[in-house]
Amino acid sequence: MLRKLGFFGLVLGLSLSASAADRPGTISGYVRNAAGVPQMGALVEVLGTAAYTLRAITDENGFYSAAGLAPGTYSVRVSAPAFLSAWRERIGLHAGSTVAVNLTLHTLLDSLELGPARGPAQSDDDWKWVLRSVANRPVLRFVDDPPPAQVSQSEKGSAKELKGTVSFLAGSASEGFGSASDVSTGFSVEKSIFAADTIGLRGNVGYGTASPASVLRATYRHDMGDGSQPEVDLTMRNLPAPGLSSNGGLQAFALTTSDSFTLGDTFEFRLGSELQTIQFLGHVTAFRPFGSADLHLSPDTVIEYRYATSEPDSRIDQGFDSAPPDLSESGPRVTMVSYASTVEHAHHQELSLSHHVGRNSLQVAGYYDRISDPALIGVGEFSSADGNVLPDIYSGTFTYQGSNFQTGGVRIVAERKLNQNFTAAFDYAYGGALELTGPGVSLDNVQESMATHYHHAVAGKVSGVLPKTKTHWVASYRWVNGPTLTPVDLFNVSAGQAEPYFNLLIRQPIPGMGFFPGHVEALVDLRNLLAEGYVPVLAQDGHTVYLVQTARAVRGGLSFTF
Repeated sequence: MLRKLGFFGLVLGLSLSASAADRPGTISGYVRNAAGVPQMGALVEVLGTAAYTLRAITDENGFYSAAGLAPGTYSVRVSAPAFLSAWRERIGLHAGSTVAVNLTLHTLLDSLELGPARGPAQSDDDWKWVLRSVANRPVLRFVDDPPPAQVSQSEKGSAKELKGTVSFLAGSASEGFGSASDVSTGFSVEKSIFAADTIGLRGNVGYGTASPASVLRATYRHDMGDGSQPEVDLTMRNLPAPGLSSNGGLQAFALTTSDSFTLGDTFEFRLGSELQTIQFLGHVTAFRPFGSADLHLSPDTVIEYRYATSEPDSRIDQGFDSAPPDLSESGPRVTMVSYASTVEHAHHQELSLSHHVGRNSLQVAGYYDRISDPALIGVGEFSSADGNVLPDIYSGTFTYQGSNFQTGGVRIVAERKLNQNFTAAFDYAYGGALELTGPGVSLDNVQESMATHYHHAVAGKVSGVLPKTKTHWVASYRWVNGPTLTPVDLFNVSAGQAEPYFNLLIRQPIPGMGFFPGHVEALVDLRNLLAEGYVPVLAQDGHTVYLVQTARAVRGGLSFTF
């Protein structure tokens, strides 16, 4: 009897081993650019023996998955518009296993090496335009068998050691106190050191009759072989305050740290914090944590929880890193009451469900916001005798402290990539916003006349590139059913995010600059071009000023990238 049981066990073990040997494996991973931004719409080709090729397209998080692969050795090639192709060769795949292969795409300007020679299985559509994903999270992945694939030394060494951008801009800004000057110079420089580390320096210097408004940010980033990119930022600001003493300007210092990691193929986390210290009519210190947790139900379906304590920088969060490198939007939001400074404090919690199918993306989200001492934007020039208005000499705007408010809301976002050169997005939000309770209100009693009311907001956004002229553009219009002082859904960073009313951003490459080692672009940035949403109030000197969600701004200039 024991012999029969032993023989049966041996046969069963051999059959299970043979069955396991036939189980297919999976190669998956994330595709990012040199700055760590996930690339949506990149073409991933998994090349096997006997001219076997499996193709996949990355989703909005830059994720791809090639399943059903027989055990063996494979190569992975990734191509995307405006990037050089990236390769990974000799990837061993065992039966039933999953291999994580994360790749980094480089442009021609930050690459010193070209990829391998083309094979018959490679396509020729390397230079197509795709929209960048709003998710800006580097990824660290853990896989039990085999271990995560490491970035090859040749790939690390392909990054250009030094790259930078210098821009010269002119025009009015629209962010209240701390806005960029009428004429300003922005710069951004990055240098790779020790193959896996990057140091960067960004800044803006303005010009005016007073001391220049200046922002300087130093960055250190370490590229881990497993895909993680821990980063440390130091930001220093000097902003003049007209009407105050020569030593009354705002000086701020901020230390920001962030990192991300994942657990298997299911959970993804991003954590960080910012410590701010501000010297302005006193001393203020603020600690601002932020983070997100993603549950990947499938490669195309994600549930995300997000927590934030400061309003987002719309340009940076949407990936407009080729727009003017203006850091003023991400500065501390400060107001003044009786010549004492106060910093806006915010708490945002959001739960969203995102799903991607082919060229379509859909998101449904619910959120809750709580904001104390909100900084409202106003338009008009006047003096404040009681020290409750903080003016900006450069843009003709001012900042005024609003009433505390809290609100919940919902958001629905739909995005469709119509073709390789055109993408459209629709955004609907319902939530609370501050508004005045009646007409003829003066600034002396604006706070007592504010209340939170719920409104509908609808936004449409289109973007793309003109094939012949290579003109990159983003146009949007956001409408709200009422004269609100704050936007509905303040913390929206989804693909449908749009600033209030009509906005247009254009980047136009300028040909015929062969003597310049990089490339030159003309930049046009228009915000609230039709000057909509202006709510009139009476100033202390008797004339009318306006409180707005965003003031009209027209800016333009040249950007030199090398």
